[in-house]
Amino acid sequence: MTGMARAFWLESPGRGAIRDIELSSPAADEVLVRTLFSGVSRGTETLVFGGRVPENQYAAMRAPFQEGDFPGPVKYGYLNVGVVEEGPDALLGRTVFCLYPHQTRYVVPAAAVTPVPPEVPADRAVLAGTVETAVNALWDAAPLVGDRIAVVGGGMVGCSVAALLARFPGVRVQLVDADPARAEVAEALGIGFASPADALGGLDLVVHASATEAGLARSLELLRPEGTVLELSWYGDRRVALPLGEAFHSRRLTLRSSQVGTVSPARGATRTYADRLALALDLLADPALDALVTGESAFAELPDVLAGLASGEIPALCHRIRYPGGRPSTRRDGIGA
Repeated sequence: MTGMARAFWLESPGRGAIRDIELSSPAADEVLVRTLFSGVSRGTETLVFGGRVPENQYAAMRAPFQEGDFPGPVKYGYLNVGVVEEGPDALLGRTVFCLYPHQTRYVVPAAAVTPVPPEVPADRAVLAGTVETAVNALWDAAPLVGDRIAVVGGGMVGCSVAALLARFPGVRVQLVDADPARAEVAEALGIGFASPADALGGLDLVVHASATEAGLARSLELLRPEGTVLELSWYGDRRVALPLGEAFHSRRLTLRSSQVGTVSPARGATRTYADRLALALDLLADPALDALVTGESAFAELPDVLAGLASGEIPALCHRIRYPGGRPSTRRDGIGA
């Protein structure tokens, strides 16, 4: 046996706990990773925490190294950064990203970890999974030079998409959100900001990520004729009504979905999941993306932190979890624990 570890489990909807677990020694093709930081993907993980994953989506929603089943008990999560303590020489001592739940140490196949580039700090690398979602969305959307674009919904995924769009030449991009506090994040990312009522219209593309019925309806309103809404929101078990009986058909609008579980068909012939994640990690060399991490807490506080995120008591984009041995953040986003 390699020893003991501690892991966060959702015991039942609305109630989490830290469990002690035993670890097996890694095999020749495996690595033992000591976690430095993990990230809470607020939208998805609060749905899981509240027991709001639809039963017909249990299989689709499984995380790569999930244990247990929905609605609980379940060990869930997929934004983990750590250092390899045992494994092949090429990985030994490397900082790596893995789609693993919140756990102090873990053993996985060596192929399941991706080295973090030296220029990307470990505490920023927890964003890799969300930036990967944004990469896939833009592969689906295929924006063009000079496009007029809005991202409706300034959560973790929406802000990640907006941050990447800010790099496109000639593109006018605006972040649209009902929370005026998101203007500060937009400024840090170098993009414009507007409330839903004041958003610029006549758009070629709207990326919707607010997970609200009103946000999706407003996204359709903002399009030019023959414009496209790319839907990134995950609604869980909620039903959504849309105004498809008004000018939707006469304006020849398009509504299409994007989901990170599949590599965009437009790129699938030439890119793999590993390629997509490696690209996301490379993009995280940009320090502007630190604006997406809006809080930090110690691992031992995770049960209370997830309850606070689910209730809205703790406002956050990405909330970072610091593990024993992980250095507290010195950036403006770290709130300590």
